[in-house]
Amino acid sequence: MSPRERVLTAIRREKPDRVPKEWSFTPTLQEEFVRQTGATNAAEYFGFERRTVSFRGPEKLPDFTRFYPDGVPEGCSFSEYGTGRAPSDFFHFTSRLYPLAKTETVAELEEFPWPDYTPGWRHAHLEQAVADLHSDEWFVAGSIGHIWENAWQMPRMEKLMEKMLLDPPYAGYIFDRITEDRAFMATRYGQAGCDMIHCGDDIGMQDRMMMSPKMWREWLKPRWRRVIKAAKDENPEILAWYHSDGDVRPVIEDLIEIGFDILNPVQPECMDPAALKRQYGDRLSFWGCIGTQTTMPFGSPADVKAAVKWTVENVGCDGGLLIAPTHVLEPDVPWENVVALSEAVEEYGVYH
Repeated sequence: MSPRERVLTAIRREKPDRVPKEWSFTPTLQEEFVRQTGATNAAEYFGFERRTVSFRGPEKLPDFTRFYPDGVPEGCSFSEYGTGRAPSDFFHFTSRLYPLAKTETVAELEEFPWPDYTPGWRHAHLEQAVADLHSDEWFVAGSIGHIWENAWQMPRMEKLMEKMLLDPPYAGYIFDRITEDRAFMATRYGQAGCDMIHCGDDIGMQDRMMMSPKMWREWLKPRWRRVIKAAKDENPEILAWYHSDGDVRPVIEDLIEIGFDILNPVQPECMDPAALKRQYGDRLSFWGCIGTQTTMPFGSPADVKAAVKWTVENVGCDGGLLIAPTHVLEPDVPWENVVALSEAVEEYGVYH
């Protein structure tokens, strides 16, 4: 099978020739990958099936420093929503700055320089980019991003949650502005012929959600429904991928209802992938399942191989699986475990 056929077959819950796969590295482990292999591109070296297209970013961002009257650290960078990231001395981690932390009113939000995704220079390239990747038989995802995460990263999480309870117009304004962006992006990815839209929000903690299911259903479910509908109105065959770390079991049925086809990353430390497969496997596919809190950093190569074998047998038994670690691989993952992961997928990931 071609890479595209393999992923489409698996995600449509049929048996491909083998289980598709994917993983990525933090900068420290990327350097180790280069040292160990002499290669620089993990997707090409390991044979990952997915390629991603995205909107172009602006050459110059607004001056967001005016939203930080106390100043910004040296080396701070900004997102299109004005969220700052300041470098730290601990690997690739950064500290975050919040541009709306001192705002209280909708009028103040209306004065913020919100991004505009609609100009043609941002997305006119998508049709050709997708066509070129399809001509090489890659599975193509369009990167949408988040709603909840982008929203709370503007005023900070606790403030947004307070506003959701005590000042709904304020919170709703932020959510609606971001949802407008995501729905437009979804429309364009559907028009461009992408196989999948790649989106979601971290709403899970280790053993529960970070907000009540009721609050999620009120604030985020209808907005994600709109985004998925925008893509599927243009292309009914496009797949929708939802990412959330942690335990999201209370809303999995809701995710299926509003049109999501794939759940990622399915952390085995938080949810039992086999139980999810039994309960939802006729309507939902799974992307991930190899633990990065346990197996990848702290297991032996034999443990990694056993986890891959178990996952293929219990989650990918009749399709419906793209196997992957549940997070980008961090500096504490031994290189031997990366090798074991790759070898195990090759050994156990073949359908007969």
